[in-house]
Amino acid sequence: MLICPKCGGALAREGKSFLCPQRHCFDIAKSGYVNLLTADRMNSALPGDNKLMVQARKKFLDKGYYKPLADALCGTVLRYAETGCTVLDAGCGEGYYTEKIAHALEGMNAEILGIDISKFAADYAARRTKAALFAAASVFHLPVGTESCDIVTSLFAPWCGEEILRVLKRDGVLIMVIPSERHLWQLKCAVYDEPYPNAVKDYRLEGFEFLGAEKVGGEIFLPSNEDITALFSMTPYFYKTGTEGHERLERLENLTTEIGFEVLTYKKSLGG
Repeated sequence: MLICPKCGGALAREGKSFLCPQRHCFDIAKSGYVNLLTADRMNSALPGDNKLMVQARKKFLDKGYYKPLADALCGTVLRYAETGCTVLDAGCGEGYYTEKIAHALEGMNAEILGIDISKFAADYAARRTKAALFAAASVFHLPVGTESCDIVTSLFAPWCGEEILRVLKRDGVLIMVIPSERHLWQLKCAVYDEPYPNAVKDYRLEGFEFLGAEKVGGEIFLPSNEDITALFSMTPYFYKTGTEGHERLERLENLTTEIGFEVLTYKKSLGG
């Protein structure tokens, strides 16, 4: 599925590198990921999650707090996957969900690719599983061939509709995960004086046919401030919260909070 970010030619693996027909060369890191994020696609010196954020996310997810979501996601992928299918996880983070998808599709000869703008995330993802290929790149400029993907997954990632439409095959499927209205409600109540529910927008997406939604919810108990802080750092609230809010967060010793997700499924429309 990979294409050269410089010329758009198909990339092929040769030894420890990926090369295109014009011989643009991209070395494979020891962990197994390839950096396809060119300088003109970078919004900072080290875009995306830094190493500490990736480590915190990995520790949190590995404890199974979001297992119900992973199970629902994999069930949806299996509903549409066929033998030999190609799956792109756009904005894969440190690979927790990509690994779960790879395990669910084991034996189906699926080709699985994870893309994240953070090289630290791509590195951790490549260390997590060898059943998928990982690359550092922007979801707004996917180094992926046009109409090469049967399934694209997008979990809490920036929306890049035009690129997803481009890489999906004619009858391809998009599986998107968004937070529900009361996701992490008790955590927000502990940090803010006036918490507000998440805004769940209209399901309609230009270029896609909406197939359905599955709601996943429950409660999780966080027994330590380390887990609470790791969870909070995974949310957009982390950077939008002032000093007082972070001080409240630091005082929390444990917490029970709701979790809620919506797994949305779309099909690329004929006009997409």
